[in-house]
Amino acid sequence: MKNNNNIRFVQGNEACVEGAIYAGIEFFAGYPITPSTEIMEHLAYRLPQKGGKFIQMEDEIGSMGAIIGASLTGHKVMTATSGPGFSLKQEALGYACMAEIPCVIANVQRGGPSTGNPTHVSQGDVNQARWGTHGDHAIIALTASNHQDIFKITVEAFNMAETYRTPVVLLLDETIGHMREKLVIPETGEIPVVERLRTSVKKGVDYHPYLPREDGRLPMSDFGSEHRYNVTGLFHDMWGFPNSSPQVVNELLRHLVDKIENNVNSINMYKEYWMDDAEFILVSYGSSARSAIHMAKNRRARGIKIGVLELQTLWPFPADMVKEKCAGAKAIMVVEMNMGQIVTQVKSAVDNPDSVFLANRIDGELISPTDIKTVFRMIQGKGV
Repeated sequence: MKNNNNIRFVQGNEACVEGAIYAGIEFFAGYPITPSTEIMEHLAYRLPQKGGKFIQMEDEIGSMGAIIGASLTGHKVMTATSGPGFSLKQEALGYACMAEIPCVIANVQRGGPSTGNPTHVSQGDVNQARWGTHGDHAIIALTASNHQDIFKITVEAFNMAETYRTPVVLLLDETIGHMREKLVIPETGEIPVVERLRTSVKKGVDYHPYLPREDGRLPMSDFGSEHRYNVTGLFHDMWGFPNSSPQVVNELLRHLVDKIENNVNSINMYKEYWMDDAEFILVSYGSSARSAIHMAKNRRARGIKIGVLELQTLWPFPADMVKEKCAGAKAIMVVEMNMGQIVTQVKSAVDNPDSVFLANRIDGELISPTDIKTVFRMIQGKGV
């Protein structure tokens, strides 16, 4: 029997907060920015209830630095922002990638570039999430189209941050962040929660912070506790000290990329609708997927075999899965609210890139089922 106390009617941003609480967040640092501010507001109330610490920083740069420091001292951490703030966080995000510091960054997307369209929806930060910080690196970025899934991917973001010792980006958007719908908070233990992997090396014994175990994971020691070690954004050896030898640089960079890219199947999350007999496929994500699902349901009622592949892991991009699911389709439409960021990935993944089309909207309004239908009719040669 469901506990009615676990049923909420909330914004997507609040669902993200509840997911973070479920995952065991202990520290949040952030700076208010539309349309992510509700994450801060709710955590300012909820986090102290759970014994955690909340701080409003002077800006997004300080926020990112604060969660990095808190993570190194042994805590599960998170920050939240939107476009301009996400841009400011990129240098410190790269530092967290290089130093392998677990943290979660929620980016509730709005129109851009620059100040852009603060109160309207966009999905224009997809490529920024992948390549926003300089240098070769890998990243994990997750998204969802409904509040139940926002809760789940937030828990998984914390789990993946701990498992792979990496920053994880939650790519939400203004529509899904601000709309309200039902959320059922799972019972404790219903969704597995990954805890911090701490070293078994005793005090007084040499601890190598960057010496992986056989399974590739790096046990951590809470900074300032039993072991002294160095953390740097420079290329470094297993003790954490700067080292620019070609061998060290080569091995470390391959480790940083391979630990994520080689685990794409474990990281990949997706949902599919009516894909078994689909002749036409809509690939979508975030709030755009809601319209794609609505349009597909409507068309199937008219006898058109159309399916939806909803991506929840955007990075690392699940190319093999997309290729397999889209094999044999007459046409593939990528539904997104940008100038075409995931569509390029889909074109690269499938056998026939000429069968991939873009259905997009970039004016700050949610892409509608009618918008998608219009592009679909053009693909069919039926005009608008």
